Amino acid sequence: MSPNLQAELGAALRAVLDEMSATTSQLIAVLNEEREALNLADAKALNRAGEAKQMLMRRLEQLDVERLHLCNTSTEAAQQVEVQWQELLKSLAVCRDQNQLNGALVGQRLAQVRRALAVLTGDDTQAGTYGQNGSLRETHRSVQLAQV
Repeated sequence: MSPNLQAELGAALRAVLDEMSATTSQLIAVLNEEREALNLADAKALNRAGEAKQMLMRRLEQLDVERLHLCNTSTEAAQQVEVQWQELLKSLAVCRDQNQLNGALVGQRLAQVRRALAVLTGDDTQAGTYGQNGSLRETHRSVQLAQV
């Protein structure tokens, strides 16, 4: 492969990684906005953050396809950007961790809503005790507190 072509492939790969890095920074900001919306129970802000997150994830996927193609085309160019790639992987790990935290918040809220509904309807399917034979005995309220 000619040196000019190698240089062009290297420049293209660096440009893709730069754009991936910028997109990852935007994703970190959106994940922070999502967490804030979850904490404030702001449905509109949560929807906006979700849409932005999806768009950024699609863009990262497209860029990664380009990155893989360029790396497969020139292993020399791939080796030259290894440090940049490792830094990007660290940023992506931050995104993963923030997304998991946000998912845990959603899970907590969902469990709270389910418990509240169970109390209101008198249909608490999670409450129960184990009998002498080890089987679960469910306990129900005798009266409904409210009807949805």
